[in-house]
Amino acid sequence: MACSLRRLARCEMDQVAIIHRTSFDDRLPWLAGLHTPAEDHAFFRDRVFDDCAVWGAIDEEIIGFVAFREGWIDQLYVLPHRQTQGVGSALLGIAKGTCSLLRLWTFHRNLLARRFYEKHGFHAVKETDGRDNEEREPDVLYQWQR
Repeated sequence: MACSLRRLARCEMDQVAIIHRTSFDDRLPWLAGLHTPAEDHAFFRDRVFDDCAVWGAIDEEIIGFVAFREGWIDQLYVLPHRQTQGVGSALLGIAKGTCSLLRLWTFHRNLLARRFYEKHGFHAVKETDGRDNEEREPDVLYQWQR
C-alpha cells in the first residue's frame, strides 16, 4: 500500500461523501440511488464528522476512509479501483488500534465486505431481515474484540 494515513478535516467532507457513494454504488448496485449527492454531503457534514473520528488513506488524493467512534465503525469505504491493495486493512487497523471492542453493520448480500471483516477477526453476532434499516435490506452485525 503506497499511501499515507491521517485524520481528515471537515473541509474534506465532500471528497469523503463522493468516495462513499462511488464505492457503495459499485458494490451494492441494487441499492444505488437511494440518496442524492446533496443528502450524502449533509449526512457527512451533520452526522459523521460530528460523531466520529474520520481517517483517510491518501495517495495524491483521498482514496478511502474509515469513520469510527467508541465501540463502532460507522463507515469504511475504499474507491473500487484501489480495493484489495491493503488500503481497507490499514484503515481498519487505525480503528482497531484505538478501540478494544468494535461493532459494525454490513449488508448480508455484501459478501466481499463480509469476507474482509471475517479475515480481520470480526464475527457475526446477529442477523436481521432489514426491517429496521433504511434500505430494508437484510444485514449482519459483526463484532471484534482485542
